[in-house]
Amino acid sequence: MSSMLQEEGAQDDVQVTWADQQNINHFAKLNTAMSDMEEAYEEKKKEREYLEDLEMELELADEEDAVRYKIGDAFIHMSLDAAQERLTNDKSELVADIEGLKTEMDSLQTEMEKLKKLLYARFGKSINLEK
Repeated sequence: MSSMLQEEGAQDDVQVTWADQQNINHFAKLNTAMSDMEEAYEEKKKEREYLEDLEMELELADEEDAVRYKIGDAFIHMSLDAAQERLTNDKSELVADIEGLKTEMDSLQTEMEKLKKLLYARFGKSINLEK
């Protein structure tokens, strides 16, 4: 039992080397980037839902009426066909952006897991890398 306490005490006294500090800093940067990406991912998912709702609304619209389509901060009047085509293009771009973000997030998560293993092996309970 005393050897266990000595091992735990030894972990608390681990010296932080320059390489350790670089790994900790790198993990912190990845963690910040992951948080930013998660926020962007959620925003893009909401935007996709809005576009899907708009797509359903446009299906019910009268073909003869002009449609107001928001581009940036402005609304543009266009025909129903043009609006539906624009919506299809916007939606496919958004889906590609979402998939790209998901791929980047998966890559960051993999790299963060490697650093977690390395840092927890080195510092044990002396370091907290959880959100």
